[in-house]
Amino acid sequence: MTEVSVSNDPQSNVKRKVGAALGIGILILPWIFAWFLLRRGYSVVARVISFSWMAIIILYAIGSSHPSQTVTANSTPAAATAEKPTKAKRVADKSSAVASSTATETAPEATTRLTSSQKNAVRSATQYLRMSGFSREGLIDQLSSSSGEGYDLADATAAVDSLDVDWNENAVKSAKQYLRMSGFSCKGLIDQLSSSAGEKFTVSQATFGAQQAGACS
Repeated sequence: MTEVSVSNDPQSNVKRKVGAALGIGILILPWIFAWFLLRRGYSVVARVISFSWMAIIILYAIGSSHPSQTVTANSTPAAATAEKPTKAKRVADKSSAVASSTATETAPEATTRLTSSQKNAVRSATQYLRMSGFSREGLIDQLSSSSGEGYDLADATAAVDSLDVDWNENAVKSAKQYLRMSGFSCKGLIDQLSSSAGEKFTVSQATFGAQQAGACS
């Protein structure tokens, strides 16, 4: 889960980060653990991601409970056993495809040079990148923060640098998430994406993200 610090958020001065235990709980049982994020201090991005995931799971469960379509007399045996995909299943498949398209890869030679702790950090980093857009600095901070994953800074850095990540595309993803939550000017979104209190992208990456997300048109 990502933790976003929006500089103009008036809701609370206390900021909480979604730890590994709560993140796993939301992934497995979102209809129970997602509600924890309504407590003060959690970011809007974390709430949007959690409740979107819960909606997908609920829609899929509802769609799966519907009986299969009645087969006509002219249907072939093969057609009789085929099940028409439900809308919820198509949504879930689409989400999986999006996650797969942003998945990162680690070069085999780089993997062999990593320690066990660094390999675990690689797994954590990959999971974060599948859920949200991160800058290089933001992802390293999330992995090494005591309120995040708690990896050693050197291990977190080695893990992130071993991944093949398009940071420009992650800036676009992060920009779109912000625009779904609130209105931003082009400059305001670039500042939020590049701020040390925000997403920590480079100015170039933040500019690319804001432009591709449509904030500067």
